[in-house]
Amino acid sequence: MELFHLRYFVAVAEQLSFSGAARRLHMAASPLSRRVRDLEHELGAALFERDSHHVRLTEAGATLLPIARDILARADDIPWRLSRVSAGGRDVVLVGVPPGLHESLREGLRTLERRLAGWYDLRRWPGGSEDLARAVARGELTAAFVRLPVRGPEAAALEVLEVLTEPLGAVLPAAEFGSRTSVSLAELRDHAYVVAAPGLAPAYFDRLDRELSEAGIKQRIRLKTGDYTGTGEIVAQGSAFSVSILGERTAMRRYRHEDTVLLPFSDFDPSLVTGLVWRADRYAADPALRRLVARAKEMTGLGEPFRSRRVIRFPKAPPAA
Repeated sequence: MELFHLRYFVAVAEQLSFSGAARRLHMAASPLSRRVRDLEHELGAALFERDSHHVRLTEAGATLLPIARDILARADDIPWRLSRVSAGGRDVVLVGVPPGLHESLREGLRTLERRLAGWYDLRRWPGGSEDLARAVARGELTAAFVRLPVRGPEAAALEVLEVLTEPLGAVLPAAEFGSRTSVSLAELRDHAYVVAAPGLAPAYFDRLDRELSEAGIKQRIRLKTGDYTGTGEIVAQGSAFSVSILGERTAMRRYRHEDTVLLPFSDFDPSLVTGLVWRADRYAADPALRRLVARAKEMTGLGEPFRSRRVIRFPKAPPAA
């Protein structure tokens, strides 16, 4: 039995879907299924009940899941613990940074690097919010800025400090909306909403997609690539729109198309929240992390008292009509 067998098993157990787990692991479903069957053969017990529509944990699988999580957590902590020794007494702190991080937070990170230089080296690690949250939960990163909410099984292991809320607006064709100062949802019912490629947009956009559908906006154009400029090209041609961050200091301004406009909604108030997340069980044992969180509170101007809380989770989807 290898660690990857347990990692594959945990991914399927948490997703209850071989295809979903394969996407999370960035691999094909067929080899994933074979590896899980190899593990079942070695253990002499079925871990999942499978049919054409559902995947369920067996009693043996439910028993193995907490054991596997504990083993993986201990293994994932090894690089962090060794890094503190190999750095010659000087901590190297990796902080995750998602795409399009607001300039004020980037400035805050640069200030943090300077102010904390006497204690440790702060280095940035890029990635999507969900991947960064998983890396923090696994112990690969000390902390990360991520788009909230964090979802998935790693959420229970994390604490979050909300640092920034950015309002969202509609990216619209300039030929149709160039003279406007706002737009209503009702005006967009005949337009297609351009949906980012899977895994690219923050988790909040899944909820946003549902809210737009409930408002009567049913048409979708689903992208297959991660090119933000491609979204602008589609919108500029008319009869389509997307949603992006309002404001001039957002990094997303680099992707704005000359033939599009970005307008606030007149009857809708979506916003994207960015938070700093870290492992709850590491906070007491890691002075570097405590210093990072303390300085982050100062830089974000949240004031005192500081109240850390569990990460936000999506509400359960309403039952289908």
